[in-house]
Amino acid sequence: MVLRLYDTKAQTLRDFTPLKAGEVGIYVCGPTVQSGPHIGHLRAALAFDVLRRWLATSHRVTFVRNVTDIDDKVLVNATDDEPWWALAYRMELEFTAAYAAIGISAPTYEPRATASIPQMHELIAELIEAGHAYAAPADSDAAGDVYFDVRSWPAYGSLTHQSLDALETSGEAELRGKRDPHDFALWKGAKADEPASAIWNSPWGAGRPGWHIECSAMARRYLGREFDIHGGGLDLRFPHHENELAQSTAAGDAFARYWMHNGLVTVDGQKMSKSLHNFVLAEDLLRERDPLVVRYALGAAHYRSSLDITDKTFDEAEAALDRIRTFLERVAREGDYGWTSFGNAAFDAAMDDDLGVPQALAVLHETVRRGNAALDSGDVDAARSAAGEVSVMTGVLGINPLDPAWGAGASAEASTLDTLVQALIAQRAAARDAKDWPAADRIRDVIAAAGITLEDASGATHWSINGR
Repeated sequence: MVLRLYDTKAQTLRDFTPLKAGEVGIYVCGPTVQSGPHIGHLRAALAFDVLRRWLATSHRVTFVRNVTDIDDKVLVNATDDEPWWALAYRMELEFTAAYAAIGISAPTYEPRATASIPQMHELIAELIEAGHAYAAPADSDAAGDVYFDVRSWPAYGSLTHQSLDALETSGEAELRGKRDPHDFALWKGAKADEPASAIWNSPWGAGRPGWHIECSAMARRYLGREFDIHGGGLDLRFPHHENELAQSTAAGDAFARYWMHNGLVTVDGQKMSKSLHNFVLAEDLLRERDPLVVRYALGAAHYRSSLDITDKTFDEAEAALDRIRTFLERVAREGDYGWTSFGNAAFDAAMDDDLGVPQALAVLHETVRRGNAALDSGDVDAARSAAGEVSVMTGVLGINPLDPAWGAGASAEASTLDTLVQALIAQRAAARDAKDWPAADRIRDVIAAAGITLEDASGATHWSINGR
């Protein structure tokens, strides 16, 4: 089956054909680091991590995720005690830690906007020369600004399928030296109240880049004038991605061949809002929940769907992971089953169908059930085969609970519980050796009353909670 992806621009599923056979270039809009990551950031990064992992099974992937470290919001949130660049770096580290905690692979390149100022100047100059951008009048309150002329580019609106004349604008936008209120800033002239450290020289005067030109310049620098996939959250389609597409193609770049956007996150049915006290920060979530559980919960829905988060979401994810873990541990006690030599056609078909993770997870859990049934019937070879398939599938999704990346996270509580249960198992074994059957039965009943199931196999006794 050919991989098919939903292209936002085409508004349909398209067969994926990379620009260069066997290689894929992906640009994903990363965070604007004015504050720490929240659950929506994690969901977005995870969606494209799964895309990257799946493509990497058959392609060499170059994955670029930028950091917007200079922006209006970064400057607003800076203080005298923490300048904008220090704030940006501290927040960048928070994002990096949160991504790593849930197993998101580091990008091939992670450029900061401030490191590509010359490339932005180059792109702006090309747009001016082509007649698609202009500098604001020197005697206006927008002196030093450079704007993209949307009326000069008839294809503007092609990503989100909006008519330029139907777009709403703010009245005050007309006061900043624009020819049209829809025009957007490529370069922002220096303001008296902004720090000198946030100002760069340019052919049009001292200032700093606009948000949209940053991504266009970085995508071109690291992936070239044409590349395969541009991704980001649904909230970035307009104006950010629409403006990126317009300015890049107006400069003569083919730009992205496919546009992909992940759905947004709600909490208990409501949009996240600080006023509603439902704004879930990544730091708080990862303090309360196992990172592997967070990864499973945020990745279980289809990437294009809205994802409503409740406590039940994480409880169900934890139970699902326990079933996978228990099965793999059962099979591991029967001997090695390998990690990479088992495929599953149904799983592959689900993933090739626009990353159908819900369907892929259904295949995964059916394979777990099949493997457990094989073990129960004594068919160890069939169980090992199922475990090999499960290992491959969970590896692609990044949710293998036996992966060493998650192994170091065993909690002190789990370790303590294991010590207590193992002590009871030893006492039960001693009673059975002494043929003290009443004592052995009492210990067994105590363990069962605690919701723990014992399994005697391969000359040893193993335990699990509620048989999971």
